[in-house]
Amino acid sequence: MKKILVMLALTLSFLSAINVQTASKDELMCIKGIGEKKANSILKYRKSHKLKSADDLLDIKGFGKGLVKNVQKNVKSVACGGKKSAKTKTSKKDSTKKSLKSDKKSSKKDSTRKSDK
Repeated sequence: MKKILVMLALTLSFLSAINVQTASKDELMCIKGIGEKKANSILKYRKSHKLKSADDLLDIKGFGKGLVKNVQKNVKSVACGGKKSAKTKTSKKDSTKKSLKSDKKSSKKDSTRKSDK
């Protein structure tokens, strides 16, 4: 029974993966790392070449192994319902808070220095 469930899960994961040969521009842009420029590059490349697998994207300028892995694993961008990674940039609000904290710390140091004189 476990073998059947594993096979079913693998089959479903392959079915949900994006087909780079037939995907629309919007579908391509949902893959993490592919924006409008790279989606257009794929569409242009497809006019004269057949993409048999995601590995064929390596033939297009600007595509690396990391991006190909995102296509193979169907990693969605945040805008298309993907998850934020642990290495997200701090928001403007967070950076302002950090800046205010560091300003307070430095002003305390300055005031203690002045009182020491």
